[in-house]
Amino acid sequence: MIDFGFDKIALIGAVALIVIGPERLPRVARTVGHLIGKAQRYVADVKAEVNRSIELEELKKMKTSFEDAARNVEQTVSSVQSEIQQTTAEFDKSWSEAVSSASLESASGGGLATPVPEYRHPRKNWRVKRSAMPQWYKQRHGVRGKAQSGAARVARFRPPRPQA
Repeated sequence: MIDFGFDKIALIGAVALIVIGPERLPRVARTVGHLIGKAQRYVADVKAEVNRSIELEELKKMKTSFEDAARNVEQTVSSVQSEIQQTTAEFDKSWSEAVSSASLESASGGGLATPVPEYRHPRKNWRVKRSAMPQWYKQRHGVRGKAQSGAARVARFRPPRPQA
C-alpha cells in the first residue's frame, strides 16, 4: 500500500491549493472525502464477504464431520444391539437347556436338584395393618374410625351455648 506521511500530505495539499484555487478547494476536499469513505466501506464490505465465505466453508466442514460422527455412532449402536441380541439368544438357549435338564433329573428322581419354587408376591394389605393398631391408641391420637361431615365435626367441637 502507499505510505503517506505528514510531509507528503502537506505537499499534496499545497499543490491542490495552487491548482484548484482557494474558493473551490473546500468543495473538492468534501468530494474527495466522500469518495475515500465510499472506497473504505466497499473494502470493508468485501472483507466481510470474504470472512463470511470462509466461515461458511468452515461450518460446512464441521457439519460433514458431525454427520460422519453421527453415522459412526449409529453403526456402533446397531453393532451393539446385534451383539445384545446374540447374547440374549445364547443365554435363552443355555437357560432352556439347563431348565430342561433339571426337570429331567427331577422327574427321574436321580438328581439332587430340588425344584425352585416360583416367586409369589407377599400381597401385603394396608387395611390389615391399619386394623392391627390398638383401639386405645387410635382414640388417644385422634384417628377417626368413622367418616364425619364437616358440619358434624364443627358441631362436635363447638363450645356449649350458655343457657339464659
